[in-house]
Amino acid sequence: MSDAPRDTPKVVVATANPHKLTEIRAILSDAGLEVELVAMTELEVPSPVEDGDTFEANALIKARACARATGLPAIADDSGLAVDALEGAPGVHSAYYAGTHGDDEANNAKLLDALAEVPDERRTARFVCAAVAVGPGGGEVVVRGQMRGRIVHEARGDHGFGYDPLFVADDTDGDRTNGELSAQEKDAISHRGAAFRMLADHLPAVLAAADEQR
Repeated sequence: MSDAPRDTPKVVVATANPHKLTEIRAILSDAGLEVELVAMTELEVPSPVEDGDTFEANALIKARACARATGLPAIADDSGLAVDALEGAPGVHSAYYAGTHGDDEANNAKLLDALAEVPDERRTARFVCAAVAVGPGGGEVVVRGQMRGRIVHEARGDHGFGYDPLFVADDTDGDRTNGELSAQEKDAISHRGAAFRMLADHLPAVLAAADEQR
């Protein structure tokens, strides 16, 4: 749990992924937003079924569930990798592309296999992040960030998570994958960084509305 001051607004983050929570905390802190972020798992909020067909729909499903269950403002994101040669796959199915949710090794292996015969010039892709904020009274904000790049032929780097070891962003200095970037370097150019920096601009209004409803 956070040791934030008592007057710091508390916001539920609709994730059970500790890596994602760490990224969001760092991004919002760097954006100058002082909030106490609490993972849904700490408040024992059950994970809802994410059956939306867009990143935005799934993010809203999660945030709405957390806001309803806790009476607190909630934020969530849904993100994934869209590969042009695969017609946007794995897309909203990125986390369980190989069948089991969160199995990064299997997901990466399946992606490399799907792209085995695809030449370098056609291995373009983008990470997409839809980030949302939902107030307990129903006010909602939805934003989207993207990071364009390409898929390499083998995993490189031990940082990050998900498909990071396979993805080289267009804005990266040199030829390093996201898995070879520091957390600070990745946040500066990432889809999640872009989305949550935008969300940080809108979150104070959501928090103010939640205060008025108490």
